[in-house]
Amino acid sequence: MNKNIVCFGEVLWDVLPSESIAGGAPMNVAIRLQSLGVKSEIISKVGNDDLGKSLVAIISSKNVSAKLVQIDNQLPTGEVIVHLDSNGSAKYDIVYPSAWDGITVTDDAINAVKSADAFVFGSLSCRDNVSKATLYSLIKVAKYKVFDINIRPPFYSIDLLLDLMKLSDFIKLNDDELLEVAAELGSKSSNVEENILFISKKTSTDTICISKGNKGAILYKNNTFYSHSGFKVNVSDTIGAGDSFLAALLSKLLYEDNYQDAIEFACAVGALVAAEKGANPEISIEQITNKINEN
Repeated sequence: MNKNIVCFGEVLWDVLPSESIAGGAPMNVAIRLQSLGVKSEIISKVGNDDLGKSLVAIISSKNVSAKLVQIDNQLPTGEVIVHLDSNGSAKYDIVYPSAWDGITVTDDAINAVKSADAFVFGSLSCRDNVSKATLYSLIKVAKYKVFDINIRPPFYSIDLLLDLMKLSDFIKLNDDELLEVAAELGSKSSNVEENILFISKKTSTDTICISKGNKGAILYKNNTFYSHSGFKVNVSDTIGAGDSFLAALLSKLLYEDNYQDAIEFACAVGALVAAEKGANPEISIEQITNKINEN
């Protein structure tokens, strides 16, 4: 039976030096999930403008349901100014306010989340009280809550992160975020596994995943660690690689309990995305299989 995941939060345009690319972590996750055979839907908001209409058209063209993408007649469609360093790593200037800051609660959104197998959200969608209140309302009715922390300074607080982690069934961070969050919560360790255990105990969450860029990832589930050292690729940029990694991991965890294979699959997908420009390059199952077989 096909699974269904609802993603909540920002949809926007990543404005690079040479071009603008459709993005936003929730949209990236939803698009990758759909490409991997998991039915996906997104709850967000765009402006009543050409940029918003283009985003909705792109979401729909990827076979992701856009029926829960709201239209705002006051605020513009979101944009992020992306700065890339010499290694292709991205830093972001996220324009505020944007339409996705004003996502409101609707009956359709509540029903979609209630019926979904998983609900994916991040911390950035809480930077405005309107979308934050909507998120908390949807978390209450979700069966399985996936928190992709996705820290974007200055739009977060440690209290917010801790609260959302406690409400979640699955927490995903990158290695830098793990160190920062664990230290803020009182950990004295710099060891990844020790900090995972620290956060698991602090939040009563038994599933935590840490992505480590080109060094792979670690998954902690059911008191056991699973890890992969990553795949070598020539990096074009890292935009969306972590989002595709999460989508790929969820696409496996929803259907099977071979957690080692799941983390390997997710690392392969993340690496292939990093080798291409932008957040949502087309990646085939054949490419993923070939990448896995290289090791």
